[in-house]
Amino acid sequence: MSTENKNSLELKYGCNPNQKPSRIFMQQGELPIEVLNGRPGYINFMDAFNSWQLVKELKEATGLPAAASFKHVSPAGAAVGIEMSDTLKKIYFVDDLPLTPLATAYARARGADRMSSYGDFIALSDTCDEATARLINREVSDGVIAPDYTPEALEILKNKRKGTYNVIKIDPAYKPAPVEHKDVFGITFEQGRNEIKLDESLLTNIPTQNKDFPEEAKRDLIIALITLKYTQSNSVCYTKDGQAIGIGAGQQSRIHCTRLAGNKADIWYLRQHPKVMNLPWVEKIRRADRDNTIDVYISDDHEDVLADGIWEQFFTEKPEVLTREEKRAWLDTMNGVSLGSDAFFPFGDNIERAHKSGVEYIAQAGGSVRDDHVIDTCDKYGITMAFTGVRLFHH
Repeated sequence: MSTENKNSLELKYGCNPNQKPSRIFMQQGELPIEVLNGRPGYINFMDAFNSWQLVKELKEATGLPAAASFKHVSPAGAAVGIEMSDTLKKIYFVDDLPLTPLATAYARARGADRMSSYGDFIALSDTCDEATARLINREVSDGVIAPDYTPEALEILKNKRKGTYNVIKIDPAYKPAPVEHKDVFGITFEQGRNEIKLDESLLTNIPTQNKDFPEEAKRDLIIALITLKYTQSNSVCYTKDGQAIGIGAGQQSRIHCTRLAGNKADIWYLRQHPKVMNLPWVEKIRRADRDNTIDVYISDDHEDVLADGIWEQFFTEKPEVLTREEKRAWLDTMNGVSLGSDAFFPFGDNIERAHKSGVEYIAQAGGSVRDDHVIDTCDKYGITMAFTGVRLFHH
C-alpha cells in the first residue's frame, strides 16, 4: 500500500472496531509517510508519529542513532546507540547477534521493559539496516517507522508476520504546522506545538548542595526529558547509560509515577543479578515465556514458578529462591541513575523513592510550594538536582 501523492489514507477502524469510519489525512499538502508493507491502524499511527518525534529529537540532541519502543502512545523504552556490556547483551537476548549502532539502540529500547514492549511499535532515527531488521524480526512487534530501509532490511521486514508486518517510511524533512488541532467530543482544541528544545542549558539552575553533573548524567537527563515530552502525563523517567530503564506514565499522582518507574528500573537491574543470569532454563524456551518467568521469579510471588509441578516447565532443576534480603542488597549497589519528571515534585517522598533505585541526578521543573523540602531531601542523599523551569505535559 502506498500513500505517495496522496493526502489521505483510509484505516480499517479507529481505536476500537466499532469506531468507523477512520482515516489519517492532511488539511493541506501530502502525507509525509509511505506505507511500504502491511496495513497500519489508528493506534499504530498514533504510536508511529509520537515515537518518530521522540527518536528524531534524541538523534538531534545526542548525535547518536536512537530508537524507541512504543505501546499505547507512550514509550516502554527509548535509547541511543551506545555499546552495551556483555551482561546487557545477555539479558536483552542479543548476545548471539551482530549489532550496528542502530540495532544497539533498539536492543536497549526493547530491553528496558521487555514485558511492556511485547507487541510494540518501533521508531528508528536512521535508515533501518539489516542488523536492526534481523533483531526486529525475532521479536513480537506490530510495526516500525523509519526514514528509510536498506533493500536487505525491507525484504526481511516484508516477510515478517506472514507478510503483514507494518512498515512505514517517513520523510525526515517533514515539518508540521506550528499550530496543531485535536477534536474531543465534537469540539476542536487548538494550541501551539510543543517545540521547546531540550538541551543542557536546562541543567544550569542547581539549588542543591551537590552541583556536579558528569557528562554522562547530562546526556541521560536530556534523554529522560525528551522521552517524557512524548509520554502520557503524569510521567517520570529513570535513565542510565544512554537509555530509559523505567518509565512511569499516565498516573494521576506523581509519587505513583515515581514508584511505577522505580519498580521498572529495579526489575531492569534485578535481571542482572547472578542468580537470574544463571537460571537453568530448559532448551528452546520462548523469549516471551522467559521474560514472564523472570518477572515472577524476582517478584514476591516467586512461589508461582518454583512450586512443584510448575518449575519443571521452565527449568532443568529447581532454582534457589532470590530472597527479599538478597534483592535489597543487590539494589543497594545500583548507582549513577538519572531521573526526569515532566512537572515539579510536590513532596520529598518522590526523592526518597528515587534514592532507593540508585538515583543520583534529577531534572524537574521546580516551582512547588514545597521546593525547600524536595531540595533538603536531595541534600540528605547528596543528589544533584536541576530546576529546568519547563513543564512537559503530554496528552
